[in-house]
Amino acid sequence: MTIKPLADRVLVLPAPAEEKVGGIIIPDTAKEKPQRGKVIAVGNGTKDEAMVLKEGDTVLYGKYAGTELENGGEKYLMMRQSDVLAVVTD
Repeated sequence: MTIKPLADRVLVLPAPAEEKVGGIIIPDTAKEKPQRGKVIAVGNGTKDEAMVLKEGDTVLYGKYAGTELENGGEKYLMMRQSDVLAVVTD
């Protein structure tokens, strides 16, 4: 199934949560929710706000931003462009 966001929404694949910290394995219940991810799909924007994000961008977003979706066993976040805090460049 293909997901195409509408208006000013973006589909983000969250980065995996850290499994180990200093040799200590972190259980699933104690892992922090990642706040970084890769943009998979973008909407067209709205008449008042152009879409500035593009597919492939690595972004930072708020801890509680977006709605969780699952597609093909993969977990995604659907959020508004305004929920994205920054684009990360290497």
